[in-house]
Amino acid sequence: MRGPPRLPFSGRLHVFSAIARIFKTRDLRRKIFFTLAIVAVFRFGSFIPAPFVDYGNVQECIAANQTAQGLYQLVNLFSGGALLQLSIFALGIMPYITAAIITQLLRVVIPHFEALQKEGQQGQAKLTQYTRYMTIALAVLQSTTLITVARSGALFSQTGGPALPQCQNLLTNDSWWSITLMIFTMTAGTGLIMWFGELITERGIGNGMSLLIFVSIAATFPGALGQIFQTQGPNTFAMVLVVGIIIMALVVFVEQSQRRIPVQYAKRMVGRRMYGGQSTYIPIKVNMAGVIPVIFASSLLYLPMLVAQFSTPNDGTAPPEWVLWVQANLTSGDAPLYMLVFFLLTVGFTYFYVAITFNPEEVADNMKKYGGFIPGIRAGRPTAEYLDYVLTRITLPGSLYLGIVALIPLIALSTVGANQNFPFGGASLLIIVGVGLETVRQIDAQLQQRHYEGLIR
Repeated sequence: MRGPPRLPFSGRLHVFSAIARIFKTRDLRRKIFFTLAIVAVFRFGSFIPAPFVDYGNVQECIAANQTAQGLYQLVNLFSGGALLQLSIFALGIMPYITAAIITQLLRVVIPHFEALQKEGQQGQAKLTQYTRYMTIALAVLQSTTLITVARSGALFSQTGGPALPQCQNLLTNDSWWSITLMIFTMTAGTGLIMWFGELITERGIGNGMSLLIFVSIAATFPGALGQIFQTQGPNTFAMVLVVGIIIMALVVFVEQSQRRIPVQYAKRMVGRRMYGGQSTYIPIKVNMAGVIPVIFASSLLYLPMLVAQFSTPNDGTAPPEWVLWVQANLTSGDAPLYMLVFFLLTVGFTYFYVAITFNPEEVADNMKKYGGFIPGIRAGRPTAEYLDYVLTRITLPGSLYLGIVALIPLIALSTVGANQNFPFGGASLLIIVGVGLETVRQIDAQLQQRHYEGLIR
């Protein structure tokens, strides 16, 4: 008689055999190795300095600003540390993320973009082309800003770290043609990263852009954990690891949680064939907004920091009182007011983003067009009202969950002295879990196509 204690061992054997099948399948093995090769080139480029950058001075400034918090921390996180390295991939994937978010928001504002979204694959290809053009334009703007700040010597002073003489001389040549070459190099690097992402999507495993963000964030984990080990000792380091694993498990649980609204399709005759009659469901996730509200809230909170930075006199005189108040309450992540505002902004942006990305009226109209209805709810407007009611109620716990997860790095900053790249919380954890789950699902689907048994039971 086979009892329950043998099930965990059989489950482990299933996982190992599934991993073995991945590398035994020629097509799947080729896709994985291709993805790993692109990722290796991407990470290699993050350490190649742009032309006319003093590599030695940059490394000394980075070493002196390990625990600093500042204006470029979020962008530096998404570039895998390449931004402060002033490398050829300094901008990372951030221009593409910004362009994709702007394009998605413009669908609600501009009717032409909304019409393209409804045109199917052809319209989506056109929107993708607009996103590429916008990415290059943003890359030119951001690279110009980055080089201007580095040339003025304010790049590392805006991270809140100690001012070093080396941080005032990051460029070996600041003539107009050298600056133009640096802007061109960083913009070309952004275009190359965008091409890498599309290559992974077409010929590799998973969504290319998401995987590159995943790799950039994961690359900062060893440094963040090593800093905690060096500054707080092995006991605190072990405690952080245990708590981090528990938090990650809870995030995985919430990210997979969804409310399934049943939908029944009526039978209908088309010619001599009968269609419909099946049951399905509309999955409404607890966290429908993903990581976007956290990025919005972080970006908005950088504005007071930016205003205070440019309002501080350069002649050594004392700054105005309002600048001192902003620096004390809205620039440091361990300030109580900063945490409260960050939490409220994350909750508010969650409702805002869900409202513009999920249209209950459009879903109800599509269901009515194809003969679908929710049992007990009339088709048309009552269905839209019911979907809006469910969406509003499920967004509340989702927004509170996002706000709490977003506060984890700030709590870690005030308790264990970690920086804002703390791996077990905030945007980094949400992206790592989301991309990881989606990639595993894609590998599982390809295994099931070939072996009728996937990676996940």
